[in-house]
Amino acid sequence: MSTETKREVATLAGGCFWCLEAVYQQLRGVEKVVCGYTGGRVPNPTYRQVCSGMTGHAESTQITVDPRAVSFRELLEVFFTIHDPTTLNRQGPDVGTHYRSAVFYHSPEQKTATEQVIAELNAAGLWSNPVVTEVVPATEFYPAEEYHNDYYRRNREQPYCQWVIEPKVAKFRKKYLAWLKV
Repeated sequence: MSTETKREVATLAGGCFWCLEAVYQQLRGVEKVVCGYTGGRVPNPTYRQVCSGMTGHAESTQITVDPRAVSFRELLEVFFTIHDPTTLNRQGPDVGTHYRSAVFYHSPEQKTATEQVIAELNAAGLWSNPVVTEVVPATEFYPAEEYHNDYYRRNREQPYCQWVIEPKVAKFRKKYLAWLKV
């Protein structure tokens, strides 16, 4: 019998992938976060192609976790805290279908958990508009160009990092202090 724990993969899109990456890199149980593109029809797209809105892809993060340390539902809790799931194809200053809110599920359990969380959020009335996050099967994930990886860590002085990413990271750290990596 193997003692190795099976890893779980989650693929999430919530606007700019740099924002999600910066947060999930700090969450306990997260072993790897990759920025990339998924949900579209063009194989191996470039950032420029995705930003054109013509590929159908969303900027996404693929997150590999140890499910003993963080559950898929906890990943979703963070996800729905750090972005606005009620704006269609927009997150703050970022506008376009490639900035849509989406959960690309890898199993029936992930689909069910996502649908349950969305139903709970809508029932709680946290927002004045309903959650518009897409819940769709995971398709081919294409890693983004290398310069997108660790963007926030390497570019904290950039205005986008200070004005857009830093507030999301601060919100996450404040709300989920006990969930941070040691």
